[in-house]
Amino acid sequence: MEVWKHRADLPKEISNTVVTIGIFDGVHRGHHAVLAKTVEVAQLNGAISIALTFDPHPRLVHNPQSDLNLVTSLEDRLQRLESAGIDAVYVQHYDLEYAALTPRDFIEQQLIGQLHAGSVVVGEDVRFGLHNSGDGAFLRDVGKELGIDVYLLDDLCDDGGRRWSSTWVRELLAEGDVAGAAKVLGRPHRIRGVVQHGFKRGRELGFPTANLTGNGLGEVPAEGVYAGWLVRTVPGTAATEHLPAAISIGNNPQFDGEQRTVEAHVLGRSDLDLYGEEIAIDFIQWLRPMMRFESVDSLLEQMDEDLRRSAEVLGVPVARRVNPAAVKAGVSLKPA
Repeated sequence: MEVWKHRADLPKEISNTVVTIGIFDGVHRGHHAVLAKTVEVAQLNGAISIALTFDPHPRLVHNPQSDLNLVTSLEDRLQRLESAGIDAVYVQHYDLEYAALTPRDFIEQQLIGQLHAGSVVVGEDVRFGLHNSGDGAFLRDVGKELGIDVYLLDDLCDDGGRRWSSTWVRELLAEGDVAGAAKVLGRPHRIRGVVQHGFKRGRELGFPTANLTGNGLGEVPAEGVYAGWLVRTVPGTAATEHLPAAISIGNNPQFDGEQRTVEAHVLGRSDLDLYGEEIAIDFIQWLRPMMRFESVDSLLEQMDEDLRRSAEVLGVPVARRVNPAAVKAGVSLKPA
């Protein structure tokens, strides 16, 4: 899949394209229906399928004080769009100047002038142009005038009639319902970040963890302990490995911590050196809330149970605490 971030990146010979428009945050099941139709129309017409997406998120441009976190990072968004069969993605830099385009200018200048759209596929809730004043009906009317085929798809809903949406995903994550979020997304929720140094308490207790902190991780689920996967690129290769993990999110109340962190303990592993690596974490199931215990021994007993339950959820052999002396010095560690 090709990725274009500037007008100069566009191939000069581009023509006869099928374009879909959206932020595609999360690339959830509703998005997949639109993407599948885009690919289908492109294949029928012998055309190129293009997803027009935006970065940064428009809400962060219009409201810089917003605490919005993306469900999916741009990197993961692009990977999901490629997996959906899209041929190319145009990542439009979103700023106030771009936001001032009228709906008609957006259609004429970008969809036709830049992307040479012969067809456009969008969901019925599409909005575009100045003050989001362009909608599906306007797109269809102007498309008819300018010779563009417009496909407006009905919203996809769950069995209860609720529309699949990024907002719903955020609500579920705020409740710690990562399994529910996975149903909307069609896959486990993922965050991504670079492994940081911690206080190394977990190493001393036999539970080394890779720590992610700060902004830019994505939409972090509610505080608690989860079963999931630590996903990394094998050093020196292009291969990806998924490592079973027990994951804690919180400020470590047992040790009066103040900073909220995401900490992933890879079950049974003491040999990992992850400092400075960019990793992803996929959340599979919530296990328990974050809590303070009467003693470190009580904490260790619960952490042993967390390892057992994580292994059970993930379908892997149960692992025990590791030998602190066997942990590599470079591993980022802190208790779950």
